[in-house]
Amino acid sequence: MNNQKQLKSGFATLIGRPNVGKSTLMNALIGQKIAITSKKPQTTRNRIRTVYTCEEGQIVFLDTPGIHKPKNKLGDYMVNAAQSTLSEVDVILWLVEPTDYIGAGERHIIEQLKQTKTPVILVINKIDTVKKELILTFIDAYRKELDFAEIVPVSALKKDGTEALIDCILKYLPYGEPFYDEETVTDQPMRQIVAELIREKALRCLEEEIPHGIAVTVEQMKFKKRIVDIEATIICERDSHKGIIIGKQGAMLKKIGSLARKDIEDLVESQVNLKLWVRVKKDWRDSDFLLKNFGYDPSEAE
Repeated sequence: MNNQKQLKSGFATLIGRPNVGKSTLMNALIGQKIAITSKKPQTTRNRIRTVYTCEEGQIVFLDTPGIHKPKNKLGDYMVNAAQSTLSEVDVILWLVEPTDYIGAGERHIIEQLKQTKTPVILVINKIDTVKKELILTFIDAYRKELDFAEIVPVSALKKDGTEALIDCILKYLPYGEPFYDEETVTDQPMRQIVAELIREKALRCLEEEIPHGIAVTVEQMKFKKRIVDIEATIICERDSHKGIIIGKQGAMLKKIGSLARKDIEDLVESQVNLKLWVRVKKDWRDSDFLLKNFGYDPSEAE
């Protein structure tokens, strides 16, 4: 056996305030759509594990919900899920907006990071939206706040700087054999990814009309010879929301379904027959039982 090249293998977590582009960055690094993205904050609710394998080794990424001040039990779950990863990983990627203004939300995260011995890489995202000469100003502003292992400017959307970021991450990983085979890109069950893809399309289509209180469950997923039959339910909190999700003569639900179906067909590499239903479950975000039922187990985040 040729042991000339030792492989690196370890865990990296992406943290940051809601909507800084964590899921977009993870999808860009992996080269495949796993995490859902939307302009609404707090789109990611679970810790999603994705795997990047290259000749140098393997990085297992944990994409976490944004760190924010929780307003309900779902919020508590999301914050716990994000904070509990800080001590479990080999390196932390902290994503921030390209600005020299460090607000209360960032300062809250800095306090969390001061308490960990894990190396922190500051990732300044969305550099495609600012003038290049300003980036040094942003780096200087953050450098005064914390002793970062590295500072890497990137544009997750344009995939700019992502290779340099991968090289930086590998530096801080221990030597060791890969955790997953090279074909693996995520440990998420297929049903969960499908549910998330449907939820993403719902969030995008509904824009400002519906608050964040929707969940999606996949009741059935049958793989047949040339087609995959999927039945899923969109859960909302109020009867008025149900009407908006269904839309006039079912138009909105049809739109959500047809957009989701395209992404699901790419994922399963087969034709998909998708049936969507809408149900009301009042205040599900404050019910331990319903949170667990919809895949957010509070005990896992502690």
